[in-house]
Amino acid sequence: MKVIAQPFDGCFLLEPRVFEDERGFFYEFYQKKKFREATGLDVDFVQDNMAGSRKYVFRGIHFQQKPYEQAKLVSVVRGSVMDFVVDLRPGSPTFGRWYAAELNEENRRQLFIPKGFGHAYLSLSGDTKVFYKTDEYYHPQYDAGIRFDDPEIGLKLPVEAEKLILSEKDRNLPYLREIFHL
Repeated sequence: MKVIAQPFDGCFLLEPRVFEDERGFFYEFYQKKKFREATGLDVDFVQDNMAGSRKYVFRGIHFQQKPYEQAKLVSVVRGSVMDFVVDLRPGSPTFGRWYAAELNEENRRQLFIPKGFGHAYLSLSGDTKVFYKTDEYYHPQYDAGIRFDDPEIGLKLPVEAEKLILSEKDRNLPYLREIFHL
């Protein structure tokens, strides 16, 4: 497993070792010991999630509030997404900044997102399947989010906003300053 450090402390892009031949391919999707050795993190994942999306579906920016913050390990098993991470750690020198990485079924990259970050992704292809592990169970009463078009965050999307398909919930999320009282 190759680990590529990202602009935020504790955030990693992971590239698995893939074995390919005339039959197809094989790789370890996740192995706790190798993950710990490669990243230096001892994460106890407790929940796996799968989401399917059409082209231009945008999900996020989502996070869970304290005390149920989640670290995530995100992968794409079909299609392609532009995956966004937003630093939501008050007091952090990178608070409110974002980073994006393309995850797809060809590059097989995984993105580890530590606690304290918001997460969003834009499906770049039809019938996209995103699989992710979390280290905390989902608690609906602590579910939160920030608008994708918040000017203080300034996400740069590879498609015009008019093409996005958003849920009613995501369309009505508050702005960063409303949540963090800036």
